[in-house]
Amino acid sequence: MTAEIRFFWARLNANYWFLPATFSLAAMLLAFGMIWLDRSGFAEFLNDVEWLIPARPKGASDMLTVMAGSMIAVASTVFSITIVAVSYASGTYGPRLLTNFMSDRGNQFSLATFIGSFVYALTVLRAVRAEDETPASGADAAATALPGFTPQLSLLVAYGLMAVSVAVLVFFLNHIPNSIRINKVLEEIGSRLLDQVRKTYPLEESFSEPRECVSGQPLTAWETGYVQLIDFEELEDIARECGCIFSLSVRTGDFVHRQLPLMEISGCTPTYIEDRVRACMTLGPTRTPEQDPQFLIDELAEIGLRALSPGINDPFTAITAIHWLGAVTAEIGRRDLRKDVCRDDSEACPIIPRPDTFQHYLDRGFGTMRSAVATSPIATRIMLEALENAAIPIDHKPRVVALFKTAERLVEQARHSLAGPDQEMVEARWDEFREKLAGQL
Repeated sequence: MTAEIRFFWARLNANYWFLPATFSLAAMLLAFGMIWLDRSGFAEFLNDVEWLIPARPKGASDMLTVMAGSMIAVASTVFSITIVAVSYASGTYGPRLLTNFMSDRGNQFSLATFIGSFVYALTVLRAVRAEDETPASGADAAATALPGFTPQLSLLVAYGLMAVSVAVLVFFLNHIPNSIRINKVLEEIGSRLLDQVRKTYPLEESFSEPRECVSGQPLTAWETGYVQLIDFEELEDIARECGCIFSLSVRTGDFVHRQLPLMEISGCTPTYIEDRVRACMTLGPTRTPEQDPQFLIDELAEIGLRALSPGINDPFTAITAIHWLGAVTAEIGRRDLRKDVCRDDSEACPIIPRPDTFQHYLDRGFGTMRSAVATSPIATRIMLEALENAAIPIDHKPRVVALFKTAERLVEQARHSLAGPDQEMVEARWDEFREKLAGQL
């Protein structure tokens, strides 16, 4: 698939209307199918079930009316509660988290269930005939022994959907407050980030750095926006077909504008393939988490920075963000940072992504938070601990040295921000840090 189609599908699943629309269509088809079974006489056996008293048209109509009205009312309430929760989370934790809440499957599923139940009840309601009405067809008259037409099987399914809707409502009322708890928010970001790191860099206990770019003729951007998705498989096919090498100058999440180089092409002339190559990249007004670990790192750093701001002053939230950054840093530090973007041997891959070194990720996470962390003695000590714990499982001296220098810059920054006993505690933790890492340096 091209980048546009893949990105469209990813965004489609992140929209609030996709699941409700899908459930509504499925509910309508289910209702037509149940009505057809009722009209064809397949529901006659229900009249012989002693514990299941057949409904009359008036009772069926009333029940379906109540169900349809209550489902659309609950759906409206669910949507309102979700919008309030999203507004609170994006305003408190950062606007970039809006994407996470909009793509939350629990919220989408809850809203879709209520709207689907509403559509089902409304569709079945139109088939109910009162006792004094003329049957719409001979099949209607033969479908039940009672006067009028009551779709007994359809009504039974409606009861089932009502029970499911009650269960989903209970789930939703528990899910919403749980989803905006800061620890849960950080856990979801951190877990997603760890999964993305493992997928992007699958080789563990290998410490190779990214391949060097091959110089060539530049291919420039055609419009302005963020690089949202890159179709590496299609780029590989184009490069192998033309016998050239693509050295990307941008990564997913970078902002580009017209005439800014996207890549350098070696081995062929960009003019002949530029349209096909540009179709492999999607540009848009916002960054997205797909193919962009830095986006999730920025979310963790943003939450930490907001928590340490004077207006909020919540160092313990920042500490949780630091813990997750430490776990991600340790995971990255144990992996081969050559991106696996080709389907076969990476050594012969004609696509060379823009290199993301270990130092790049350190600067993106801990480097971004350093100045704010240095103003809090407890956050400074916790960051030193996180850097120390990240270095322990890494058996690669250059990366351990990078962690040591990051800690050194943090302590230097703290010396400008702290004084008295706070500074003494940081210095004592710094001495302990140096002592524990001495054997790895």
